[in-house]
Amino acid sequence: MLKKLKKAFLWVVVMGLLCSVIQLYSFTALCEDSNSLDFSDENVMYEGEEATTDSADIPNDTSDDIGDNSYVPYSRAKVLRVVKKTESSIDYSGGSLDSELQFVDALITHGPHKGEEVNVEYQLTYGFSNKFKATPLKKGDEIFLYLEENESGDIEKAYVAEVARDKYMLYLVIFFILLLLVIGRSKGLKAVVSLLLTLIAVIKILLPAILNGLNPVLISVLLCIAIISITLLIISGFNKKTLSAAIGTTGGVVFAGIVALIIGSLAKLTGFGDDESQMLLYIAQDIQLNFRGLLFAGILIGTMGATMDVGMAIASAMHEIKINSPEIKAKELIRAGMNVGKDTMATMANTLILAYTGGSLHLMLLLLANKTPFVDIINWDIIASEILRAIAGSIGIIITVPLTAIVTGFIEEGRKGFWSSQAGSNR
Repeated sequence: MLKKLKKAFLWVVVMGLLCSVIQLYSFTALCEDSNSLDFSDENVMYEGEEATTDSADIPNDTSDDIGDNSYVPYSRAKVLRVVKKTESSIDYSGGSLDSELQFVDALITHGPHKGEEVNVEYQLTYGFSNKFKATPLKKGDEIFLYLEENESGDIEKAYVAEVARDKYMLYLVIFFILLLLVIGRSKGLKAVVSLLLTLIAVIKILLPAILNGLNPVLISVLLCIAIISITLLIISGFNKKTLSAAIGTTGGVVFAGIVALIIGSLAKLTGFGDDESQMLLYIAQDIQLNFRGLLFAGILIGTMGATMDVGMAIASAMHEIKINSPEIKAKELIRAGMNVGKDTMATMANTLILAYTGGSLHLMLLLLANKTPFVDIINWDIIASEILRAIAGSIGIIITVPLTAIVTGFIEEGRKGFWSSQAGSNR
């Protein structure tokens, strides 16, 4: 029986991959032309202007204008002593510009000029106003420095680029893992392993594939199916519960993606809604990104976790019901699974929408403060994109509930028993 389940699971995964590719290929074609945007001047012609620009007027290589792909490293330093604070104010017709600076002596511990002691300037005020200030540095703090050098390579000035926060992020991650292990024990360990594999898949597979010019739509679909399958296998092993949850979750994620593609195409979303997307236009690699596909990939990744929660909760509950009540008919089993799913669906859909709302909290406050009309707000690309993320993800969760319940009822009851019970219930 176990071997049959393994074969069935692998067959479902393979068929899911093929079906997803076929279903999404046609939708990808819809947005392929609109994402192949060329922002060069030779393709822009204004009203009343003849197209006289030729290729000789446009430089072939713009890499010098946008910079190369190298990252200029900051130097890491440790604050030795606080020297002084200075305040200045410049009056003008509209008010005053206030500035507060802190000067500290720091020892460079990593990077260029390691071992040297420098006097560092730290801007405490935000937006030239004393109303909002950064937390002052103190002895022992670690910071990243931006160094200005003269022609001989000596340091002329040093500025605080960022406060070093990696150590505290590491403490937080360790605390998170310890909680998983203490409370979840073996399940917690499996959760840690699956989380690491998910991070590796995103960082080492998804992102490099997109940067290499591959279609983010197909890559994200295939990767999501693989992550769902591997995660559920690690947590629950080869069994009926895993198979049911994997099918239901995959169906919900793919459905959410299809909804996002259709609505994104109809609404003519560009994928340039935020600053980071626009900055990708000027990366040095000679690639052409599918920005609408990137929006789609983000929706899939954001939806995947919530749908896995819902799918596994329903499949696990129905599996336990079947074990404790082996005589239960498929119809009653599906009804029980739907009841569990309805409770989970409400909370998870709320969680997903609140997560996206929390990420846009500053923007919503800005719009409210400026009394921007609601009709204007929802028509902005950035707002419409966020609404699409939240609603499409919630739709994926909703679809996961009946899909997982029906599939679990089919698998738990068995093909013959499932159809015979259905026939008996219809009499």
